[in-house]
Amino acid sequence: MTGQGPSKDVVIERSFDASIERVWALWTDPVHFAQWYGPTGASIPVAEMDVREGGSRLICMEMQTPGGLMQMWFTGEYLEVAPHGRLVYTEAMCREDGTVLTAAEAGMAEGHPTTTRVTVELVDDGGKTHMTMTHAGVPADSPGAAGWTMAIDKLATLLTAGDG
Repeated sequence: MTGQGPSKDVVIERSFDASIERVWALWTDPVHFAQWYGPTGASIPVAEMDVREGGSRLICMEMQTPGGLMQMWFTGEYLEVAPHGRLVYTEAMCREDGTVLTAAEAGMAEGHPTTTRVTVELVDDGGKTHMTMTHAGVPADSPGAAGWTMAIDKLATLLTAGDG
């Protein structure tokens, strides 16, 4: 993570020994996205992604907890889709039918935005890919930030294994 002092946003920068096309596919193909998204131990049984400007997304993340299986649903809209370069989408917690939950309904702290924004920027670095992922509205010291770090680690592992 980068920045000076506490940040209001999660920012993760990574370089991958993989082509920009492979990294882009892992962000935009629902089958590939489901392989790495979410923290360690999470699975993605639903990844509906209409990756075009104005297209929608609906993601279900499941995790085993001491209290049983927990599901979290996320919805959003793709705002920018510049293949192999920039992807911007909104994200909000929702019900299974895509109805957005308020921050309070989602169990988030008071003042947490209902809708946040994810920006993924990819730069070709001589056959390698430099990625900067910013999740605006999610504090850098939050559980969401830790989840992103684990997810990006899983993305890196997939790219290293050549399965992505």
